[in-house]
Amino acid sequence: MDGHLKISRLKLILIAGDAIAFALGYGFIVQAADFPSTHGWMRSVAVVAASVLIALAALHSQDLFLARVSAVRIVELTRSTRAVGITIAGMIIFDRITKIGFRVRYIIAGALLGWIFFVVLRSVFRARVSSKRVAGLYQRRVLVVGADDEAVRLTQLFATHADLGMSVVGVVGNHADAIRHGLGKAWLGEADRAEELVVLHRVSGVVVSPTALGAKRLHVLIRNLQRQRIHVHLGTGLSGIDARRLRRLSLSHEPMLYVEAPPLSGVQLGLKRTFDVVVAAVLLVVAAPLLAIIALAVRLGDHGPVLFRQRRVGRGGTTFSVLKFRTMSVDAESKQAALRTSNERGGPLFKMELDPRVTSVGRWLRNTSLDELPQLVNVLRGEMSLVGPRPALPTEVATFGPELREREQVRPGITGLWQSEARDNPSFEAYRRLDLFYVENWSITLDLMILVGTIEHLIVRLFTAFRKTPDLQPPAAQLAATPVAETQLQTAKRPTMAGTAA
Repeated sequence: MDGHLKISRLKLILIAGDAIAFALGYGFIVQAADFPSTHGWMRSVAVVAASVLIALAALHSQDLFLARVSAVRIVELTRSTRAVGITIAGMIIFDRITKIGFRVRYIIAGALLGWIFFVVLRSVFRARVSSKRVAGLYQRRVLVVGADDEAVRLTQLFATHADLGMSVVGVVGNHADAIRHGLGKAWLGEADRAEELVVLHRVSGVVVSPTALGAKRLHVLIRNLQRQRIHVHLGTGLSGIDARRLRRLSLSHEPMLYVEAPPLSGVQLGLKRTFDVVVAAVLLVVAAPLLAIIALAVRLGDHGPVLFRQRRVGRGGTTFSVLKFRTMSVDAESKQAALRTSNERGGPLFKMELDPRVTSVGRWLRNTSLDELPQLVNVLRGEMSLVGPRPALPTEVATFGPELREREQVRPGITGLWQSEARDNPSFEAYRRLDLFYVENWSITLDLMILVGTIEHLIVRLFTAFRKTPDLQPPAAQLAATPVAETQLQTAKRPTMAGTAA
């Protein structure tokens, strides 16, 4: 089957899922409002049909059927929220023109419920496609043009995040530079042969390091590749800067990027702390019955203590006792050294998918993340925030370099960008990169999007908790730890299919 046909099929599945989401949302509201009995079935069907068409148009206006947008959960959530506003406005206009009699409060309720279904179905779709990509399927074959430090960083990024679906076939550039940067085995040819190598290796996209080519050659390459219908991605050389801080501008018709300063202010910091305290207090009150049930289940499970306390490093490098419901046997920490060879995480982090120390109650708590609920007390104490980098162990911090210690500028969080975007990614590089990104680009908006993304992630985990099977593929951490050249050669030899254009 042709790769483009596979792309189209995935895109059609995505669009169909979005249509179903808003049909369910408005269909439920139509029934709940008893609209059919007062206005008839024809008008009811017209409302649902109009909502689907308007919602799809709104999603399309926000580029939410493109992989480069939907691949990032935070961006997808931000733009889908805008699309909901557009849908509401469109439905109000539709109602005013047709005089169909669907009240504004029902229009708003239907759009919000449709958005919830949209988030759930998109989560399931993303989880399914990501798992297939990690297994080597639905990959977009790409060449990296460049053999410099930035080319190394890009190839490592794609190897670490296999779920991006970018299968690097090889690198194109100066041979001596490729050897010097450890890319010798991945080298396919000189940069002036890029157009020829694209055809020879049947790639669908090219990623260009910004310092790899001169301006004239870069312009010619882009023009030639686009004539061949090849996707062209230009790296920026910028790492750790939110794309939303980049502003396109033209100086005498020359494309430029303006980098805005991080959106930090004393007002925002005050709002963050106020939000933390209010939400943590409300959640503790509302969840009190659930907390009592969990505490009883943990206690009856093996008659050990309900809470697990562990020293973690917080803001400014100070330590505090993080609180969790106990999910492991009482002597779990003493057994960790014996299990070190079975660690599935990269770097100093430790995790086993099937850790023998986890109790039966603890496994359920971990799958639902309910073991983290006691950390709401840490939030009230001011030791943690709802959103922030994961609180690290002192032994882990001892191995962190000066750059990663920058994460101590903010309070650690119950959830964070790493947990929302790459919790199941075993690579320490993903952990490091996303934590530093959060510290550099923190804002109230980013916090809210992470919280929504975390809820989405938990929904997916609940759906998949009882369907997990052993992963026979090599962990991404092992790929990331492999010399870049060897990793890319292995990638090039894998059977691949073109990635989704959704």
